[in-house]
Amino acid sequence: MLKRLSLTVLLASAATAHANDFAPAMESYLEDNIRGWAMSAPLVSAINEQNAMTSGYDQAMIDRLDQQWRSEVGGTDTPTITPVLSGSAAEFLRQQVEAAEGRITEVFIMDARGLNVASSAVTSDYWQGDEAKFSETYGQGSNAIHFSDIEWDDSTETFQGQISLTIVDPATGQPIGAMTVGVDAEALM
Repeated sequence: MLKRLSLTVLLASAATAHANDFAPAMESYLEDNIRGWAMSAPLVSAINEQNAMTSGYDQAMIDRLDQQWRSEVGGTDTPTITPVLSGSAAEFLRQQVEAAEGRITEVFIMDARGLNVASSAVTSDYWQGDEAKFSETYGQGSNAIHFSDIEWDDSTETFQGQISLTIVDPATGQPIGAMTVGVDAEALM
């Protein structure tokens, strides 16, 4: 309890803790808790399958899909969102969240266009391609990682940081997409 209170006071007084402050802890968490399952078969398969479908999408199509997703968030009719939350890759991601016992708040994977492929829970938008979590990973090659600032997340009611990395197909060694893992900041202390 004291640790959580200290973290809350520290982060609240700083509004946002910069990624540099937590980068060593985020990198350690990535190596110790994420890297081992990041390139697993269900994730690689799902990304490759979606890449085959979305490789010809132009920006207008991506924008339409993103708008459709945003209009479905919180609704009952969710034909764009439902496929991302169902299937073996989404179930695998939810298992990773559960196994992390509260340290991971969310996790999602993206294809080569930056579109969501599978997610442990609903994200606010479908297209991540215009955000650092994608452009600083997939766009930078096989070994790229990106650590976000630590910020308050209203949906999880925690201070969290996002660890993002390029997903590589082990069979080809080529980047195929990216993954973002939201981590409770307390897990990084």
